[in-house]
Amino acid sequence: MTEQSAASTRPPAASSAAPARVTSADIARIAGVSVSAVSLAFNGRPGIGDATRQRILDVARDLNWRPLRAARALKGAANEAVGLVIARPARTLGVEPFFAHILSGLQSRLSHDGIALQLLIVEDTAAEIATYRRWAAEHRVDGLVLLDLVVDDPRPAVVAELGVPAVMLGGHGEDGPVSSVWVDDHAAMAHVLEYLAALGHRDLGHVSGVAEFQHTRRRLDAVAEHAPDLGVTVRSIPTDFSDAQGAAATRRLLMSRPRPTAIVYDSDVMAVAGLAVAAEMGVRVPQDVSVLSFDDSTLTEMTHPSVTALARDTYELGALTAAELLRVVAEPGVVRHVQGATPELVVRGSTAPPAAP
Repeated sequence: MTEQSAASTRPPAASSAAPARVTSADIARIAGVSVSAVSLAFNGRPGIGDATRQRILDVARDLNWRPLRAARALKGAANEAVGLVIARPARTLGVEPFFAHILSGLQSRLSHDGIALQLLIVEDTAAEIATYRRWAAEHRVDGLVLLDLVVDDPRPAVVAELGVPAVMLGGHGEDGPVSSVWVDDHAAMAHVLEYLAALGHRDLGHVSGVAEFQHTRRRLDAVAEHAPDLGVTVRSIPTDFSDAQGAAATRRLLMSRPRPTAIVYDSDVMAVAGLAVAAEMGVRVPQDVSVLSFDDSTLTEMTHPSVTALARDTYELGALTAAELLRVVAEPGVVRHVQGATPELVVRGSTAPPAAP
């Protein structure tokens, strides 16, 4: 083989300059669209035509690009993972269908892009914030999902300061440093009060969740705002969402005088516990007391009677949160607040007009 022919078989010399990293702005420029359109295309959201969506996806495929990979290149992260830290007792989470559905929805959407969900359960908010700081320093995750927002919550400001892309599941849809996916708990509770008042109930019990949580506070605000206009009295008892505290609160309400003719529970687990307490005390549902749950799951359909509940697709809510986080990772600095569907009332056998005096 001659020297010339041997040289012709060698691979070309590598360029000394590192190749430029592709960004969502590059995809937008080549496809002739806005950066927001790129986000809509990859998150499967409406707002662009099918032809435009396909053009964006074709350009991205040709450049071997997807949103999280581009964000990782910019941030220098070490793993394709999203972090979720929950500051609640592990025992409580183990019996709460809400969290199982949220986690399933999150992971389903993230798995579509090959992204893992890193879950950690801690004791309190201080430990949660310490975890965020450690993960940010170690480039452990590409983004964060925040749950259980409390009044004057310090976490959104902390993650914004750390520069970690994040989405809050909750909030109130108002301006803030971190994007959010939220549900109108105020309107949902107002609907519950209107329904029970229309049945003729005037003395209600409310087994609420943690009083410091923002969504609990919005429900309590709805009670304070709408109950007087509807001519109803509501006695609220805060709990930690556990079946044990839900049962204890039910006993207090059923032993009080006058006894409420209907009880609203802030979770399906507590509503089912309340049904058991009513049976134990010989209080008939719904003849003596109506029972209504703020969350719906298979639990509320398996009891006798089945429980009237505010139903929402919690799995879809988790998927929506994951999709919004992917958008935040792809568009750092663009904060927005996405409203999920307001829960709808599903009437079952546990509610009825109060017995005649």
